[in-house]
Amino acid sequence: MHTSTKKWLFLKYSSLTLIPLMIWFIINLVSIFDLDYIEVVIFFTKQPSKILFSFFIVFSYFFSALTISEIFEDYIQDEKIKNVANKILNFFAIIVPIITIIGIFNLS
Repeated sequence: MHTSTKKWLFLKYSSLTLIPLMIWFIINLVSIFDLDYIEVVIFFTKQPSKILFSFFIVFSYFFSALTISEIFEDYIQDEKIKNVANKILNFFAIIVPIITIIGIFNLS
């Protein structure tokens, strides 16, 4: 299978996975929007919320990294700059979700 075909499939599968996670996140964001800090922390320390939010963060960053890398492919002509930009993007797409998930799991 060609690399661009794999990228396209990953983009489609991650977007399909993000739809129910985004609906879950929006519904819960509306419900915790006016709550106090302690109640929001309690929400994120419950096991289903931790896991679903972790999946939401991972798939969101995966989807955004794929999308931004496609923009790099289309608009950056210099191969060296394109490779550096993609490596930096991939680094942050791995590090930021890991730090966020560690922070969520250390709330309790």
